[in-house]
Parts: sequence; structure tokens; C-alpha cells
Amino acid sequence: MGSEFFINSQDLEDKIRQLLPSQGGAGAGFDLSASTQIIPIIDLTESAEGSNLREDLQTSISYNQATAFAVAGATTTIINNTGYYRIFGTFSGTSNDSSASANKFSITDGVTPKIIWSLNIDHGFDDALIMIYDFNVFLDAGDSITCTSGSSKSRFSGVTRQIADITGTLVNP
Repeated sequence: MGSEFFINSQDLEDKIRQLLPSQGGAGAGFDLSASTQIIPIIDLTESAEGSNLREDLQTSISYNQATAFAVAGATTTIINNTGYYRIFGTFSGTSNDSSASANKFSITDGVTPKIIWSLNIDHGFDDALIMIYDFNVFLDAGDSITCTSGSSKSRFSGVTRQIADITGTLVNP
């Protein structure tokens, strides 16, 4: 059997009252106590959230959940549904002609686009440029993601994968 002792710390008591107002924040509280007895704690958070997968496994790519896209010399809407999404892939490009190439991902509400990833290639850049991108986005009702390749010599190849719906409920692979 473990021994029990009391802790007299005003800082700890204040923090407990701030974080847990139902535990004495609105009235007379009790002194904090500690024990040398080991009490196991079982984390049931994943089960309570409806997922028994580790987070890294939950965001895995599957055949049914992956949506591939390729964009070259155009602007294409790649996602127009609500929720949380992962977007990843590669960009490759050159600009060995007289024009520059503006390449980007944007979130738009249908009126005003906001650039969330961009890469501009100056004209006359003869070497091949390869970039990897991997980021998560949230789309509210009416929002969409567009991918713009500013030249036929600039190409996005990638995949989108919904990781949760608009309420945060995880979407398993």
C-alpha cells in the first residue's frame, strides 16, 4: 500500500481551479494530495473518437481514398467538398522561353482566392526544377482548392486525400 501526503502549493491550486473550475474553482476546495501508489492510466481517446488506428496509420493512402491529379499549363479545381484534406505530390518545371511561370495552390471562397503555396520560375531558367509539397487544408462550405500551372513546361502531379469531415470525424483509409 502506498503512502499519501498533502501538497501545499498555491500555484498548483490556482492552476487546478483555472483548468478544472468544477473541482473547487467556485467554492471551497480541498488541499491537493499525492500518493506513492502506482495507478495505471488507460488512454481510450482513439476509441472514444471512433477510430482505433494510430494517427499515422489513419492518414494512410488507400486506393479508395486517394484522388490523383495532374495539372500543366492550366488552372484546375482539385477539391470542392468540405472537410480536412491532405494534398501532396511533386512539381517539376522549367522556363527556357521568354515568359515566367507562376505556379500555385489557392483556396477560394468563389470570389477571392488566397495563395497557400507558390513557386515562380523566372524566364530563361533552363534547368529542371523539382519540388515536393505536402500540406493539409480545411475547406468550409463554398470553399475549393485550385492548382495553377503557369506554363505547359510546369507540371503538378499529386494526390488529395480526405482525412476528416467538416466536423472533424476521421475518415479511415
